[in-house]
Formats: sequence, structure tokens, C-alpha cells
Amino acid sequence: MTTSVISGEGFSAPPSAPPSVPLCVDLDGTLIQTDLLLESLLALLKRRSPSPLKLPVWLLGGRAHLKREVTARAELDVTALPYREELVAYLREVRGAGRPLVLATAADQQVAARVAKHLGLFDHVVASDGRVNNAGAEKLRALQSVFPEGAFVYAGDAPLDLAVWRGAAGAVVVGERLAARVARVTPIERVFPVQDRLRELPRALRVHQWVKNLLIGVPLLLAHQLSAPLLLAALLAFVAFGLLASATYVINDLLDLEADRHHPRKRRRPFAAGTLPLKLGVALVPALLASSALVALALPPAFWAVLAGYFVTTLAYSLHLKRVPILDVIVLALLYTLRIIAGTAATGLEVTPWLLAFSTFFFLYLAFVKRLSELHALRRAGDLQAKGRGYSVEDFAGLANLGASSGYVSVLVVALYLSSPQVAELYRAPLVLWLLCPLLLFWISRVWLLAHRGQMHDDPVVFALRDRVSYAVGALALAIGLAATWGWG
Repeated sequence: MTTSVISGEGFSAPPSAPPSVPLCVDLDGTLIQTDLLLESLLALLKRRSPSPLKLPVWLLGGRAHLKREVTARAELDVTALPYREELVAYLREVRGAGRPLVLATAADQQVAARVAKHLGLFDHVVASDGRVNNAGAEKLRALQSVFPEGAFVYAGDAPLDLAVWRGAAGAVVVGERLAARVARVTPIERVFPVQDRLRELPRALRVHQWVKNLLIGVPLLLAHQLSAPLLLAALLAFVAFGLLASATYVINDLLDLEADRHHPRKRRRPFAAGTLPLKLGVALVPALLASSALVALALPPAFWAVLAGYFVTTLAYSLHLKRVPILDVIVLALLYTLRIIAGTAATGLEVTPWLLAFSTFFFLYLAFVKRLSELHALRRAGDLQAKGRGYSVEDFAGLANLGASSGYVSVLVVALYLSSPQVAELYRAPLVLWLLCPLLLFWISRVWLLAHRGQMHDDPVVFALRDRVSYAVGALALAIGLAATWGWG
């Protein structure tokens, strides 16, 4: 099917309009659950090109000019966009019945034409052309030039579309709340419901990942220092780190939209799936960062430095380091270890070399588990190269060896620590602690076996939170620690 592209000015009517009333469909927020301009800007930012520095100059030429310049450089993959499947199915149905369809969007012609070509549903495309921003009243004028008597139905999702609906013969509305306002200006043909977006907010903030911040309390437990002031400091550090981590997760998801959409699990993340608007994500980042900084003010300056270091490292990881093989897993291990260092900085306790050594190797092991699981999913999907990562399925065996080695070295560190004089000073029955070694060996080996079989979640933390065996191992480790502390051995 050939699709004609109609610019923001100089329209001409289709040569032969079918007798049924054409349906003109908006793109951003209606046909797709995303904002193409914002998504294109994020794509440019991730590429670290000088293009974002030209944004003020492009904006001087008007919003349509900005869209043209950004769209030409972003090169979004339109096949992976979060299409509103119920609406697409409806369009296929009415298209099959002979109804003409028009893609009417404020997005630039270049990307709109690619979307139309991908779907193969539209007879014409009415879009911004670099001079005219085809939104609101401008879009109505454009459609009236094509359909002089207003003989068209318009599908939209935003209050801005009311200007178009006032001149339309009918409406298809995305969102029940908006439908009441639309009904006052034109008859409604169909309403497509929108799910409650706030329910997706905890997933976007990765609240379940806050469990990682319990590492902040590890120095207190190992030093047997559980006084109220130290516990309060650790709690504040936990909250500050959680807010900052949520901000970095949002940043990562906003910069990784395209790669996430090609991932079997990550494509369901709220921003990648379009269940949360990108504008909300952009607004959340400064709000979370400010909240984290506000909580951190109650803690020592040393904690501020660790918090800032974590943010800078995470940002570097999201922008570039995640695509560098081996360095990416080392950085992931460092981000875990920084939580332990943050605990010492917040409470004033001294971090021991033993704890740093164990955390480095143990969390390096978990990072390798994550990558191994991702490669397994990649192999099952029939892909060879991980999108947005530096690994291919050929690296599976090499990563398997490196990961297993890291896990067992962490147990060796524990064994060496248990042989040190410090243990006898802290525990009444230090020999009981040796039971931790076989327990760790069991858990590490089991997790690795599951990862090798492709039965592991690509986030080991999520796996542990859902795994009964991991809970049992944790309970046994706690019992061993208490027995050694209180002298039950």
C-alpha cells in the first residue's frame, strides 16, 4: 500500500475519497504510548553527541524546526515503539471494512511516515514539516484542508486535541476522563480505556530494589554496634540511598528505552512499555535527587561524598560503562560495595578490609550471574548480540568461568577472615562461624547451576526475594551468627 505524506501547508484532497467517513488518528499518546520528541531527545543525550548542545539554536527556528532536526538525528526504531494494541486492532478492523485512515500527528513527517509504513494501515500522513507544528488548531486547519466540510472522525488522547474535535464529525477517545469533555463538542464513536498509571510508579522507582540498601546496616551488625543513634543514622542513610537509587533507575530506564524494548523481560518496564509517560520520568529525577539530598543533610559530609560518588558512577554506567565488557560487571560490584561504605560513612564506623574484599568478589559474582542469565535469554530468543551491551552468546563459557571463580573467592575470603584474631575478639564461639562456609558454597553453587541452566531471573536480587531456599539459607546464616555471638557453640 502506498501512503501519501501531506505536509503542514499546501494540502490537496485525496483523489478519490471512499463514501465512509475517514478516521484521522493521532500518534503520540494515542496510537503509541510515548512522546516521540522527548524519546528522540533522550536518544540524542545517550549518544553523547554534540547535537543536544544545538537544541537552543534549533528551538529558535520554532518547535517544528526542532522536531525536524532532532528526528533526523535520533533514528528511532519504530518497530519497537509501544503501540496501543487495542487501537491498532480496531484500526485493522475498520480498515478491513473499507474505511480510509489518516495518520494525523504533530510529530515530524520523517518518523510519522516510517510509522505508517511499518503498520501498513494509513492512506495518508498529515504531520509537522519543519515549518508548521501540526498540533491543536494547526492540525484542525490541516485536516480541514484535506476534508473541507469537516467530514472526518478524529482519534486523540489529550485536552489539546479538543481544538480538533470541535471541527470533527466524531471522536475516538483514548482515556475515559477525557471522554466526558469530548462528548460536549462532538459525538463519540469509541472510547479506549487507559490503565491507572500510578499503580506503575513503584515499579518505575524499583522500590523492591531498596532491599539492596540493607547493606548499609552490615557494618553495624559485624561491629556489634546497634545503639539507637547509629541505627537512626543507618535508617536515614537507607532512605537517602533509596531515593537516589530510584532516581538512577529512572535515568537508566529513560536512556535505555530502545534496548529494553528488545529485551524479553525489560520491555515490560513502565517507561519502555509506555504505561508511564516519559514526562513523568523526567520530572521524577530532580524530585528524587532533591529529596535524597535533603535527607542526607542530617548525616556526616563523608556520607555526602559516598552518595555523590554512587550517583556519578551510576550515571557513567548508564551512559557508557554498561556497554564495556568486564568493566560493566566490576562497576556493578562497586555499586553494591559503595552501599557498605555508605553505612560506615553515615555511622562513623571503620570499614574493614575483610568486608571490602568479600563484598567485592561476592557482588562481582552476582553481576556475572546477571550477565549469564541475560545471555541465556538472548540465546533462547535466537539472537547473537545483546542490544546495548558488550556481550554476545559466544561469551557464555568465558563469563561462566569468571563468575564461578569470583563466587568461590568470596568464600575463601570468609575462611581467611574466620582465621583472623579479630573474630575471637567479637564472638564467644567463633568456631561456629565456620558453618557459614559450606552454607555459602551451597548457595553460590546452586545459584550458578540455575543460571547455567537458564532458570535464573536476570536480577539475582529479585530471584533471592522469591526463592524459598534463599530464605532458608539466610535464616540459617542468621542463626549461626547469633550462636557464635552468644556462645551457643
